[in-house]
Amino acid sequence: MGKKIKKEVEPPPKDVFDPLTIESKKAATVVLMLKSPEEDILAKACEAIYKFALKGEENKATLLELGAVEPLTKLLTHEDKTVRRNAMMIFGILASNSDVKKLLRELEVMNSVIAQLSPEEEVVIHEFASLCLANMSVEYTGKVQIFEHGGLEPLIRLLSSSDPDVKKNSIECIYNLVQDFQCRTTLQELNAIPPILELLRSEYPIIQLLALKTLGVITCDKEARTMLKENQGLDHLTKILETKELNDLHVEALSVIANCLEDMDTMVLMQQTGSLKKVLSFAENSTIPDIQKNAAKAIAKAAYDPENRKVFHEQEVEKCLVTLLGSDSDGTKIAASQAISAMCENLSCKEFFNTQGIPQIVQLLRSDNEEVREAAALALANLTTSSPANANAAAEADAIDPLINILSSKRDGAVANAATVLTNMATQEPLRAIIQNHEIMHALLGPLHSTNTLVQSTAALTVAATACDVEARTQLRNCGGLVPLVGLLHSKNDEVRRHASWAVMVCAGDEPMAVELCRLGALNILEEINRSLSRKNKFSEAAYNKLLNNNLSLKYSQTGYLSSSNIISDGFYDYGRINPGTKLLSLKELCLQELNDQRAILLVNNKSDTSPPPSMEDKSSDVGYGRSISSSSSLRRASKEKANAGFGSPTEEKSEPASGRNTVLSRAFTKEKGVRKGKGKKEEEKVKEEEEILAVPKFTEGSPEKEWYPPPDPEFCVYVLEVTKSILPIVNLKEQIEVLAKYVADKMGGKIPKEKLADFSWELHISELKFQLKSNVVPIGYIKKGIFYHRALLFKALADKIGVGCSLVRGEYSRGWNEVKLVNEARKGMIGNLPPPEEYIVDLMFHPGNLLKLRSKEADLYRFL
Repeated sequence: MGKKIKKEVEPPPKDVFDPLTIESKKAATVVLMLKSPEEDILAKACEAIYKFALKGEENKATLLELGAVEPLTKLLTHEDKTVRRNAMMIFGILASNSDVKKLLRELEVMNSVIAQLSPEEEVVIHEFASLCLANMSVEYTGKVQIFEHGGLEPLIRLLSSSDPDVKKNSIECIYNLVQDFQCRTTLQELNAIPPILELLRSEYPIIQLLALKTLGVITCDKEARTMLKENQGLDHLTKILETKELNDLHVEALSVIANCLEDMDTMVLMQQTGSLKKVLSFAENSTIPDIQKNAAKAIAKAAYDPENRKVFHEQEVEKCLVTLLGSDSDGTKIAASQAISAMCENLSCKEFFNTQGIPQIVQLLRSDNEEVREAAALALANLTTSSPANANAAAEADAIDPLINILSSKRDGAVANAATVLTNMATQEPLRAIIQNHEIMHALLGPLHSTNTLVQSTAALTVAATACDVEARTQLRNCGGLVPLVGLLHSKNDEVRRHASWAVMVCAGDEPMAVELCRLGALNILEEINRSLSRKNKFSEAAYNKLLNNNLSLKYSQTGYLSSSNIISDGFYDYGRINPGTKLLSLKELCLQELNDQRAILLVNNKSDTSPPPSMEDKSSDVGYGRSISSSSSLRRASKEKANAGFGSPTEEKSEPASGRNTVLSRAFTKEKGVRKGKGKKEEEKVKEEEEILAVPKFTEGSPEKEWYPPPDPEFCVYVLEVTKSILPIVNLKEQIEVLAKYVADKMGGKIPKEKLADFSWELHISELKFQLKSNVVPIGYIKKGIFYHRALLFKALADKIGVGCSLVRGEYSRGWNEVKLVNEARKGMIGNLPPPEEYIVDLMFHPGNLLKLRSKEADLYRFL
C-alpha cells in the first residue's frame, strides 16, 4: 500500500469576512444592529428588543432614548417576513408608551401598520398590528390617523379571525374609534353590527365585554339601533340577562337595552315579547348596584318619549323606581330619581308618586351626598310642577327645611332644583306662609349673588313667588336682597332678565319698596330694557309701570299723567317735568335744599301730626308750617247748604268751630274770627295772613338729631274735612264733580275769565310763598292764587280722598287738567249692555264746574290755548 498524502485545506477567500458570534449585554448595541443589512441579525436583534420591551415601561422609554423607533419603522416594510413580523411585534408592545405613540404619529407609520392587517399576513402579525392600533387609538389624533388611512374596514374583517387575541385587539380598537361620530357612521355603512353581535358568543369574557361596550356606543344612533333589531340583537341581550353565569356582562347589556328603549317600536316589540317585563323585574330584584343603576338610567332615557312613558306606566314601572330609591347605592338613588323626574311628565305617574315615592324622595334631600340631593330635588321639582297635591304631600313630608338648606349648596343644579320646588309650593298661600317663616329671603341671598344663570333665574322666580306680602318684602329689603335682585336686571340672559323683572314687579307692591327699588336704579334699568325691542318683555314693562304706580311723584314727573287708579297719598309732590333717566330727589332732600328760583314743588300732605305738637307757651302755636289754618266754619256752613248751591265766600261770617277739632285748628279759627266779618276787612285779613306766614319757622331748620317730618298742610286738612262732609254724601257723580270743581276754584282764586288770564298774578304769589316759607316746597293748601296745574292737582288730591275717579294730566306752559268718565244720563235706562262712558275735561278756571267733552273744541282751547 502506498503512503497516504494529507489533503491541504484551502484558505478562505481574502474578501470574505469570517463568521463572528457576538454576545451583547447592552440594549444600545442591539439597537445599532437594527441598521445591519443581514436579515438574520435583524431578526435576532428585533427578537431581543421585543423581549427587552416586554419587561416594563422603563425599558420602552430606554429604547426610545436609544433611537430604536425610527430604524424599526423601516423594518415594517422589509422583504423578509421574519424581520417584518418581529418588528411588528415590537411596535405592538412599544405603542402603549405615550411618547412612542407621539413619535409614531410624527413618523407617519400608520399606513405601514394598517398594511400588516392584510389577509396574506400571518396571524401573529395580525395580532400585534391590531394591538399597535388599539394602543394608538386611545388618543384622538391616533383615531384620526387610523380612520383617514382606512383602518376601520380591515379591523372589522379581523373580528371574524380564528385567533381570540386578534379579535380582542380589533374590537378594542373599534371601541376606541367609535367614540367619534364620523367613525360610527362609517361603521354602520360597513355593516359591522353582525360580526360584533357574533362576538357575544365568544368564550372569552373580555371579548364579550368589549363587544357590548362597542354596541353601547354605536346604538346611540337610531340607524345602528335599527340594524341591531334587524339582526336579532335584542334576543342576544335578553339571553345574557337571563344567564346568571354572565352576571359580569349584565351592566353593559342593560346599557345597550337602555339605548334601544328610546325607540317606540323597540319598546312595543319588547313589551309584546315580554322582554320589557323581564328587564324591569331583573332590575328590581337584582342585588348588584350597577345593574340597578343602569336599569334606572335605561328607564330615564326612554321615558323622555311620551309614548314610552305610557308603556312604562302600563308595566307599573313606578313600583320598580320606588324600590330602587331604597337602594344602598348612591348611584342607584340618583338614577332612580332622574327616572322619576322623566316619568312624572305623565300625569298618571305623577298621581301615583303622590302617595308613594314623595316621602322617600324627601328623605334623599337630607343625604350627605350632594349629587343625591340634587337628583332628589330635581325629581321633586318635576313632581310639584302644576300639582298642588304633590306640593302639599312634599310639605307634609317636611321637605321645606331641607330644601331651604340646599339653597346654600355648592352645586348649582341642586340650588336651582330646590328653588323650583319652593316656587311650586309658594303658589299656595298656607305653604307660602310656612316657607316665609323659614327665613326664605335670607336663604335666597346666596343664589341671587350666583354667577350661574339657571340659579339666578330660579332664585328670582322664587322671590316673585314668596314676596307677596309686606312682611316678606320687608325681610328681603332688610337682608340686602334688593341689591342683587336689581343687578339681575342687567343680565344678558332673557330668562334671568324676565324673572328678575317679575320679582321686581312683585316687590314694588308697596310704596316704601318701590321707592327703595327706584333708589337702587331699578326704574332706570327697566326703562333702558323697555327701549330695546330685543330685551324687553311683558314683565319688564309691568315692573316699570308698577314702580311708577307706587311712586306717583316720580310717575307724574316722568310721564305727566296719573290715571284714576293712581290714588294720590300723603307725601305726594309735583316736582315738575323731568327727562327719562333723571334722578328725582326725595321729598326730604328737596325740603333741605337752599331756596332757588326754580319752579315751586307742590306738596300734598293731609297728616296733621307730622311734627311734634307745639308747647302752649309757644307764640307760634296758633299756626302750622306756613299760613294759618283757615276757619273750619266753612265746613259747618257747607254742611248746612244744599249740595248744588256751592260754597259761600270766604268773607262771609264764620260760625263756631266744629267739635272734635284739634287745639291748633280751634285757636287758628278764634284768631281769624275777628278779621273776617265782611268785605271791608279784606285788607286787614291780608295783613294778618302775612304776619302769620312770617311767624312760621323755616322748613330746613331744626335739630339734626330729631326725626324729619314732611311739612304739614293744615289748610289742606281742612279742605279734606270739608269735601268729605259736604261732597261725599252727594249721590250723583256728575254733581259731585261740578261741586268739587267750584270748591277747588274758590280756594285757588275763583273764576278767571280768559281775557283776564294774563293779569292773574299767580307767579308773584308763589314766589312770595317760597320766600316766606324759606323753602322750594310749597304745600298745596297754602296756594290761594292757583293756575291750571295747581288747581288740577288739588282737584285730583281731593277727588281721590272722596272716591271720585279722575285722571291728572300735565300740559305745556303751566297747563294741567283733570279727565273724568261719565255715563250719559239719557242712556242709563237702556236695555242690554251699557254704552261706554264718555270722557270729559273738568273746567277749573274759566267756568268752574263745566264739563268739556274731551275731543271738543272747547276742551282743546282749555288744554292748549
